[in-house]
Amino acid sequence: MKQKVNGVELFIESSGDSGPPLVLVHGSWGDHHNWDGAVQRLARTFRVTTYDRRGHSASQRLDGQGSIRDDVDDLAALIEHLGAVPSHVAGNSFGAIIVLNLLIKRPDLIASATVHEPPLLGLLEANPTLAGTQQRFGTVMDTLSAGRMEAGARQFVETALGRGAWEQLSPELRETFVFNASTWLDEMKEPAAFALDPGRLSSFGGPVLMSQGDQSPPFFGAILEQIAGALPRAQRHVFRGAAHVPHLTHPDDYALVVGRFVTGVNVV
Repeated sequence: MKQKVNGVELFIESSGDSGPPLVLVHGSWGDHHNWDGAVQRLARTFRVTTYDRRGHSASQRLDGQGSIRDDVDDLAALIEHLGAVPSHVAGNSFGAIIVLNLLIKRPDLIASATVHEPPLLGLLEANPTLAGTQQRFGTVMDTLSAGRMEAGARQFVETALGRGAWEQLSPELRETFVFNASTWLDEMKEPAAFALDPGRLSSFGGPVLMSQGDQSPPFFGAILEQIAGALPRAQRHVFRGAAHVPHLTHPDDYALVVGRFVTGVNVV
């Protein structure tokens, strides 16, 4: 259902009748449905909340340039709106950046955090492996800026997931990518969103699970290395056979790993 949170209408869905609260934050291009496969399992143990971030799918899309600050404030307000303080929070990709920023701004709201491959490319400006990726993303931005949303969405998918990946997506998922393309373009116009000061993460003393896929570009591992040292209770996990979206491609494995991590937090 849609509810007004932090001054914006967000589509929110809850699953599970008991257990600790767990909020899942999707990445760019997607929406709450990205978590469907993992939610089925997680909801057996947790009260799971998924939502469409502002500008995505069924949530409100406001005029003007947005900012990651808006997304962070939305997540903070959502946790308080749910009466679920503190919550366990898991984020993927850009959603993971949002979670990390919330650790800095409102550590009191978070019992534990799970972050998968935050694209904090600003931490790796001197990394030579990024040049090709940044060039390809620039091409996608040019296509979208020209108003060719479907073509740009297809370019992004085949850049991120490989040639031919677009045709393998369901019609519904392709439609989601196209609809949310303009919000991704908006995010990319805020370079500061893709960088943070790792030292500021030390204000969060709770447990953090940082994960990556063994099929993902190696620069994600380099990013996690940079932030791990600032988090005193950080753990690492590598999803075998998975890449940037293990909750989509390997939902049972993702739910098992995250479920064990969060359950362990509660028994400590």
